[in-house]
Amino acid sequence: MQYRVGEIGRVVVARFSDGDDLLEGLKEIAKKEDLHSAVFQVVGGLKRGEFVVGPEKEEMPPKPVWRALEESHEVLGVGTIFWNGDEPLIHFHGAYGKKDNVKVGCLRKESEVFLILEVIILELKGINAERIPDPESGLPLLSFL
Repeated sequence: MQYRVGEIGRVVVARFSDGDDLLEGLKEIAKKEDLHSAVFQVVGGLKRGEFVVGPEKEEMPPKPVWRALEESHEVLGVGTIFWNGDEPLIHFHGAYGKKDNVKVGCLRKESEVFLILEVIILELKGINAERIPDPESGLPLLSFL
């Protein structure tokens, strides 16, 4: 285990509207506000999205199992923002519910908001980290500099 201790910096409150792309919007905010280390919370709705629900097998590199949202779902989740070079990378895990059906997974593509989605972003000051490609997993993993 590795860890660092930092402080909370700026707080960003964002409202995403129907049709907005959550993942791209978070990247846009990170770039515009120069947020290199942050944690965020999400509450609202999504009507489209592709997310990973785990690997097919417990082996490296992991082969992801994909699921899709194809209609409106309630969403509650948390994520992080850390950069890889010149690009912010979003790591978001959420619960997606419709009626009595709930799905949980890592949202990676096609994140289209339904009606409204609220996001609270907390900047992490004093945390010098980025996502660096890991040769074993093939994923950009959090690394402390």
